[in-house]
Amino acid sequence: MAATWYLKLGKRQQPLFKNSFQLLLLQRGFSEKNDKNWFRSLFVHKVDPRKDAHSNLLSKKETSNLYKMQFHNVKPECLEAYNSLSAEVQNRLHCDKDYPCEVVGSWNTWYGEQDQAVHLWRYSGGYPALTECLNKLKQNKEYLEFRKERSKMLISRRNQLLLEFSFWNEPAPRSGPNIYEMRTYRLKPGTMIEWGNHWARAIKHRQENQEAVGGFFTQIGDLYVVHHLWAYKDLQSREDTRSAAWQKPGWDLAVYYTVPLIRSMESRIMIPLKSSPLQ
Repeated sequence: MAATWYLKLGKRQQPLFKNSFQLLLLQRGFSEKNDKNWFRSLFVHKVDPRKDAHSNLLSKKETSNLYKMQFHNVKPECLEAYNSLSAEVQNRLHCDKDYPCEVVGSWNTWYGEQDQAVHLWRYSGGYPALTECLNKLKQNKEYLEFRKERSKMLISRRNQLLLEFSFWNEPAPRSGPNIYEMRTYRLKPGTMIEWGNHWARAIKHRQENQEAVGGFFTQIGDLYVVHHLWAYKDLQSREDTRSAAWQKPGWDLAVYYTVPLIRSMESRIMIPLKSSPLQ
């Protein structure tokens, strides 16, 4: 019927679309395109194109510190002995000026992965300082004996090399007692700059109670991983501080724009070891 009607029309009167099905497809395609663009606009926030590696754009220019994060999963029956042995060796390295490294903090995980030790080291001088330490430790007989003894206590271990965000506090020793929360974010590849742009503005909302300890992003190990380290008096203080942030203008926008950048996230509540500079 529609085809017969189409043939009777003159050239000037011919419809733009040969049948109603073709028109329906075009309308649906246009609608879907607009819907997708509208939906995408809710989550995608435009940022300036990158002109350098994100490590150069986001890290502190005035320092050349490199950080190492160690995660050691310890046999439950060996945790106390492990803590004592690690504290002894860490104190020696921390106080020895021949080694350009220092312990920033050492913890046991309280809530999260159980029977786990987390250590944060700082290498003053970046990668050359790390290489210097490794070469010296290879010749240190006491340290080699320590590694052999420690291996008997461990189930597994892994580490990461990190840089610190320029807009975060540099971790400094603090008195206690405190509990520490390490919030770990695994980002979508290519989103680190955008993450940094938003957190550079958001961090001001989390400074009033001096809970911000340090912010880091990985360079070697699991990539596109961010660690935020916070200190609280206790779990209730943590809850009150985090709830108060939502009353500050701008915090909700920071969360709104950064959540879509995250692939997964994890929270650890940690207790500092007696030897840790961060108490």
